[in-house]
Amino acid sequence: MIGPDRLGRITAEATVPEQVISYVGAVAGSRAKLFGACIGYLSEEHRVLIGYPLHDPEDAGAMAASVAELLGSPGPDRITVIGPARPPQAPAQAVSSLDCYYLLPVPPPAPGQKLRNMLRRAERELTVEGGRVLAQAHLNLVDRYLAERRLPAGTRHIFGRLSAYIEACETSLIVSARRADGRLAAFAVGEFGSLHTAFFMFSFRDPQAAVPGSADLLLKALLEEAARRGQIRMNLGLGVNPGIRRFKEKWGAGRCLPYVETSWETGSAGFFARLFRGRKAEPGSG
Repeated sequence: MIGPDRLGRITAEATVPEQVISYVGAVAGSRAKLFGACIGYLSEEHRVLIGYPLHDPEDAGAMAASVAELLGSPGPDRITVIGPARPPQAPAQAVSSLDCYYLLPVPPPAPGQKLRNMLRRAERELTVEGGRVLAQAHLNLVDRYLAERRLPAGTRHIFGRLSAYIEACETSLIVSARRADGRLAAFAVGEFGSLHTAFFMFSFRDPQAAVPGSADLLLKALLEEAARRGQIRMNLGLGVNPGIRRFKEKWGAGRCLPYVETSWETGSAGFFARLFRGRKAEPGSG
């Protein structure tokens, strides 16, 4: 068992959201355990290693050493490693999925003309407010998102635990965009538990109330919050698909940290790993 001081250090030095221990605990209900330089999460049926060493998230050698420690400890047979490379211990038949985290410096580069125009329009029509209360109007947007899309069970589970995450993580922040009549047009969730890296966690919008630039306006608010807290970068999450990549790249975010998810024993990712992939839900492109 890791002591509270060690847990706090891991979250304080997090570069990926899966290192924010209170977030993972809230959405997955798993137990955190340190394996070498990497944090792992244990459930009754699955061992997951977040293979980004605290001293250097791209140190594949340190990740491999942590995998070896994980494999040498008792626990379920189902293994998933998420890290900067495929672990050398993975059998040949193990399946790996590839993506990349997008990072944006804080403060971000000056926006281009098109982005400035979208922000100006959104600022004219929407008011942004921050808080930590997930009201029924927010939950309605989540429910609408789920109803309109075919999504994996892990994605639905994470969104169903959104209230638990906000309650468990005092460093989370909800930014909401409202129309002049008070209607909720969109909202986003940021996580600020790391000393140096902020995280763009989730975003939802009402297509009928949101205007072009709504998601950009919320991201701008979260970037301003990160700057106030002294953080130097924001992790915008994974690339997922061309639309999400365009949203991130127009802000100047770059592909900065490889994401390689490898599962074995059965050759397919289990439920717990799908929880992490559930974070790839579209952040909104408006």
